[in-house]
Amino acid sequence: MNKRVFYQNTALITGCSLLLRLLGIVFRILISNRIGAEGMGLYQLVFSIHILGSTFAVGGLVTAVTCVATQRLSAEDWHGVRRLMRIGVYISLIVGIGSALLLYGGAPQIADMLGDSRSQNAVAISGIALPFIGMDATLKGYFMARRRAWPSCVAQLLEQTVRIGSILWWLATVWNGSLEQACVIIILGDALAETVSCVYLWAAYRRDRRVSSATASTTVAPTTVKILRPLLHIALPLIAGRYLTTALRTVENALVPARLQMYTRSKPLALAQFGAVKGMALPLIFFPSALLMTVSGLLIPELTDAHTQHQHKQVSRLVGMALRITLLGAIFIGGIFTVLGQELGILLYGDPTVGLLLLILGPLTPIMYLDSVATGMLKGLGQQVHSLWYAVADSAVRILLIWLLLPHFGLAGFLFVMLVSNLLTCLLNTGRLLTVSGASVQWYRWILLPAIAATVGGVLCTYLPWTGIPYVAVGGLIYTGVYITLILLFRCFTWEDWQQLTARKA
Repeated sequence: MNKRVFYQNTALITGCSLLLRLLGIVFRILISNRIGAEGMGLYQLVFSIHILGSTFAVGGLVTAVTCVATQRLSAEDWHGVRRLMRIGVYISLIVGIGSALLLYGGAPQIADMLGDSRSQNAVAISGIALPFIGMDATLKGYFMARRRAWPSCVAQLLEQTVRIGSILWWLATVWNGSLEQACVIIILGDALAETVSCVYLWAAYRRDRRVSSATASTTVAPTTVKILRPLLHIALPLIAGRYLTTALRTVENALVPARLQMYTRSKPLALAQFGAVKGMALPLIFFPSALLMTVSGLLIPELTDAHTQHQHKQVSRLVGMALRITLLGAIFIGGIFTVLGQELGILLYGDPTVGLLLLILGPLTPIMYLDSVATGMLKGLGQQVHSLWYAVADSAVRILLIWLLLPHFGLAGFLFVMLVSNLLTCLLNTGRLLTVSGASVQWYRWILLPAIAATVGGVLCTYLPWTGIPYVAVGGLIYTGVYITLILLFRCFTWEDWQQLTARKA
């Protein structure tokens, strides 16, 4: 990829991701203030089923379409790309409609499994948008392969705008105050937003296809089998893995409130604690990760190209670059939540429990970020099967620990489960990535020294005499200034590193 195009896409997607995450956090704050922590917990239960249905509808289409389309575009085979898109859309519609029917018909049984009858109506309608979600994934894979970021960015902004506007409007006008109806309203808003996004992306694809037709080669279009074979070769391990791991995560999400209830002796309190972790604290933890996730996503086509052409040094350089950026950024962000988390939870959610969760989860943030980036890059290197088994092992360990620990230790036990789980998957995925890429981690410069810089900045903030907004503002400035200064003094990132980052091949 030309470095100018890479920078443009990085800037566009990063800006878009930050804006989307900011809107998402604001939206969650507004929603949580309306329906409370218990409502957020009930919504997270329904949302876990929605994610399961979306997994069936999407499968591994984004990564598979991106990789196959990248290969076809490299050979300037436009006929093959069009056939690929046609196949992807058909698969999306068939699987999406089937998944929607299963959710509608099985809603009573699913509600019983979740342990809350209030979720039944929301589960029944959660499949409305599944065909559109699958098509949306296929189209995003195409534009990622085309190195065109703006259609996906516009679609996501449009989707978030429709989601926020419709849900807040319905909550203000037709909501009767019940948590059951609130979940239905949120699911309907999600469905409307996904549909609008898909329609826009389809229009953008048709426009892009008309433009590319003028330069299409005159070669004979490849057969469906020649397109389907590599598509399924990439997608099937991802589909199997996501089906299995998402199903296990759904079981986990249903299990957590039930096992917490055995400790708290209160169903509303158990749902509130579950909602505080999954619906309030974790979204805020992952809010600043836009840049790191963007770089990882944009490097997947680059890794695919380099890996296909056996450019081992390029693969190693790309992986090393991504890991360095991830670690330096993630340690900084983890320190922010460790230092300012308690005040942020109170300021944003008005809930000291969320603040305490942010403070506790802060040191875990670098591990979570590193695991996410490593998992994404393994897919670009064709390591889907390994990622599948790692995810399955992780889910099995989580479910076992949740079953054993939560009735005796409650929320503290759940936080311990998160620690064990993230350490396990991070070690497995990062270790595999380093093995297959030949890259190495400079532990002293990339981890130890940045951790020292974050610690120094955090300790200085503890001497501030204020609380609330003044503490967050001044403490954030002091911490950021100290961290950046020490990173440069320790030479964790140098001018030579910047020159390598801005090489001709991004």
